[in-house]
This record gives sequence, structure tokens and C-alpha cells, in this order.
Amino acid sequence: MTTTAKWRTWLLHLGVAAVVAYCLAPFYWMLVSSLRRSSEIFDTSLLPSSVSFENYRAVFQPSQGFGRALLNSLVVAGTTTTAALLLATFTAYAMARLEFRFKRLILTLIIATSMFPVVSIVVPLLKLFTDIGWINTYQAMIVPSMSFVLPLAVWNLTTFFRQMPDELEEAAMIDGCTRGQAFRKVIIPLAAPGIFTTAIISFIAAWNEFLIALSMTNKQQMQTATVAISKFTGATQFDIPFGSQMAAGVLVTVPLVIMVLVFQRRIVAGLTAGAAK
Repeated sequence: MTTTAKWRTWLLHLGVAAVVAYCLAPFYWMLVSSLRRSSEIFDTSLLPSSVSFENYRAVFQPSQGFGRALLNSLVVAGTTTTAALLLATFTAYAMARLEFRFKRLILTLIIATSMFPVVSIVVPLLKLFTDIGWINTYQAMIVPSMSFVLPLAVWNLTTFFRQMPDELEEAAMIDGCTRGQAFRKVIIPLAAPGIFTTAIISFIAAWNEFLIALSMTNKQQMQTATVAISKFTGATQFDIPFGSQMAAGVLVTVPLVIMVLVFQRRIVAGLTAGAAK
């Protein structure tokens, strides 16, 4: 290996390390801060002087309602992902494989809906859900979350289905399958990596949602984890519980990190599958 090639390799590794450090630094600081004692929360050292789990104990105090909030987040994110994935799979297949009028216009409108900021739809939806009695219900958080999760899922899956060879369905139909059977028995199994990747991305987006959940709930037992963290209270009116908020942030983030690490092979396979016919 030449000197120039060695330098390029080192620079590449250095660049990757810098990006990784930049991305992980906030999470590392959140983890370290969650392990400090309350009296040391403003300490700026890279490691806590003494490891303490008092912040994690404070998170699960009954008055915080954080355990129920985690369950609510799981229900909302899981239901949103499942519903969006089911609708997006059929929609994306139609957009990618079928020919009909205004197909490009419809796909453009689907993508355009995701460009509206969430704050622009919160007030009309709040008025609507108040009138029909949906405030403090799961559907009041699930239905609006679909407005940004579904377009993302449709776009990802449409691109994936377009890159799959047309000969797959043609061969299946020559063997006696209908188009529906070819879709169910051939396309869906082959599209599993792309569908799985879309499910992970959709779940993360729904899990991290804050503004809709904050606006549609005013009862503690219906709040999601992100809302519950924002409403943590300290020992006094003027006490801001940085430590418990950091601990709760770690608890909310860790499941997503574990999920990505466990399924990273499938995620990479889904992002690269269909890249070439």
C-alpha cells in the first residue's frame, strides 16, 4: 500500500470516528448526567465522581406515572406502525407496479402531505377531536401520527417495489397465480427486508412524536413517555429535575438503540436490497 493510500485510509477512519463521536456525544452526556447525584448535576466532568441510581428510582415514583407513559408510547407507536405499514404496502405496490391515470399526481400529493408542519394541523384536529369526544384517547394520537408516518412508508416502499424485477410476477402468473397471489406469495416475502426497514423507521418516528401527544392529552394516565418527561416535577416549585429527566431520556432511547443494533443487518439489507435488478 502506498503512502497516499495509507493517508486516505487514515483520513477515512478519522472522519468516520469524528461522525460517530459527534452523534454519540449527546447520548453519552445524557447517560453520564443520569448517573450523577442531584447535588452534582451541574458537574462538567466526563465521568461522574460517584455513580448513583437515585435519578432512575425517582423516574419510577408513582407520582411521575412514567411506567404507564412507556406503555402508552408502545401502544401508540406500535399501532401507528402496524396500520401505516399495512396501508403503505398496498399503496406502494399499486404506485410501483400498476398503471393508471394520475398516478404521479397522487404520489406527489402523498409526499406533499408530509411537508406540512405538525403545528399547522394540531389546532384543527384539536377542535375536531374535542367535538367528537376523542381527547385523552389513543386514537387521538394514532390518527394524526399517521399523517407523517404513512407518507414516509409509502415513499420508501414505492421506491423498493419499483426496483424489483417485473419478471417475478410474470413468472408466478405463468405458473397459474393471480396478481393477488403473486403479490402475497412472491413479492411480499422478497420485499421483507424493505418492509422491515420501513417498519423500524416508522416506529422510531412515532415513538419520538411529542407535539400531537402533548396537545391531545391532559390526563396523566394517557400521556406518552415524551410528554411525561417534559412534565416531570422537582421537590419544589422552582426545582428543575434535570437528573430524572436525563434518566428518563436514557430509558426512552435505550430500547431504540437496542432495536437498531439487534436488527442492523436487516436494516442494511432493506436499504440496499433492490439496488440493482
